Amino acid sequence: MPKDPVLHPTGVRRWAWRIGGLLSLALGIVGIFLPLLPTTPFLLLAAYCFGRGSERLLRWLLEHPRLGPPIRDWREHRAISRKAKALAGVAMVLVVAVSVIMDVPRGILIAQIIVLALASTFIYTRPSS
Repeated sequence: MPKDPVLHPTGVRRWAWRIGGLLSLALGIVGIFLPLLPTTPFLLLAAYCFGRGSERLLRWLLEHPRLGPPIRDWREHRAISRKAKALAGVAMVLVVAVSVIMDVPRGILIAQIIVLALASTFIYTRPSS
């Protein structure tokens, strides 16, 4: 029986998933040092991509002592750590504050507040790990 092309891609597709995973991982790592760039969503995306492109890279990511726990928490419990929630909240407030200070146009500021309110609703309604 042939392998499912979505779950077990070969050739170019497999490399595309790997590259997508590596780019997501890089953005996630940059997010560790830049408070306004989210880390966990990029790590989750990297795990998703690696799951389709490289079992070895997925295993490495899940077993990593620093990067693995938030991914495992999400996969096993759909949970977000209290620390990650707090950091996300602070980052969202800072984004709005910087936008106000920079005198961002009102329409953009309102759109930003709506998107961040939706994101924070999602984050704070997940279980804590």
